[in-house]
Amino acid sequence: MTKTIKVSNETYEKIKDQIEEEKVKEKKEKKIEIKNRWTGDIIFTSTKTTLKEAVEEAAGEVDLSEANLREANLRGANLHGANLYGADLREADLSRVNLCGADLDGANLRGADLREADLSGANLRGADLSRVNLSRANLSRANLYGADLREADLSRVNLSRANLYGADLCGADLSGADLCEAKFWGKGGTTRIKKSQVEEFFRALGVIVEN
Repeated sequence: MTKTIKVSNETYEKIKDQIEEEKVKEKKEKKIEIKNRWTGDIIFTSTKTTLKEAVEEAAGEVDLSEANLREANLRGANLHGANLYGADLREADLSRVNLCGADLDGANLRGADLREADLSGANLRGADLSRVNLSRANLSRANLYGADLREADLSRVNLSRANLYGADLCGADLSGADLCEAKFWGKGGTTRIKKSQVEEFFRALGVIVEN
């Protein structure tokens, strides 16, 4: 048996207002959490409305090492000097991001979009940059010691004075790249490229191969 409760218009309006207030309050209290990629522990909590804004805020306040930012849309974010040691940035949109001087040692950026990003002076030692799009990015003076750059798009990238000792460049697109004064440590070095890349590699070094 269903019972019907009748209320006055005044009571109805009060109940309606209370419900609306709760909805607004709940919306305001909605927070973005940045978690550790391994443990799931919360690294940082933000009341910003977008993940990009939350990460920018966090980068200026806390250590974001090992943060889970997989597939994050951070296009155009200012992460200058951020500590992203060991962070998961796979398939993230990092195009035009300012990562100048950032620590990305051991970070996983596989498949990320880093077109026109500023990574000058960044530490990318041992980072996974395989299949990354770094077209027109600035990697001048970056530390890429032992980095995995297999099949990466390095077209027109600035790698001047970068440390590429032990980096794996197999299958990478080096068309139009600038390798002026990049460090390979000469005889005994372990930087890897394929035979099909030799011409583009030399051209990036400013050397023209003639028959």
